[in-house]
Amino acid sequence: MILTYHQEGDYLLPDLTVPEAPKLGKYGMLRRSYLRKHRNGYYTGLQLSGKLDRHLEEIDQQAKEMVNHLVFQMVNTFGVTEELKAENQLEWVRRMNNIKASAEEIVLKELIYS
Repeated sequence: MILTYHQEGDYLLPDLTVPEAPKLGKYGMLRRSYLRKHRNGYYTGLQLSGKLDRHLEEIDQQAKEMVNHLVFQMVNTFGVTEELKAENQLEWVRRMNNIKASAEEIVLKELIYS
């Protein structure tokens, strides 16, 4: 590792940069919390090898894609259409919230907490 310095007054100070923080969403943070509490050895191994941030970003991205895909499939399967939205908005919202919650529960079980 090569360090460079710059002079401020009578002192030489190292040129240090802070590494960029990973861009994590809800699922990446949930995965990190799960690994830290329940899979501490795996978490530490990822952290020491420098692969933790990449792993969390990948899990976050996969989880978002999986939720979107599941919601799309369930909407088509259960017949939640724009016509239902126009006719009965409360029923449409109830069904969409149920679908979203079901999709998130599947993703949490299959991807985050495994």
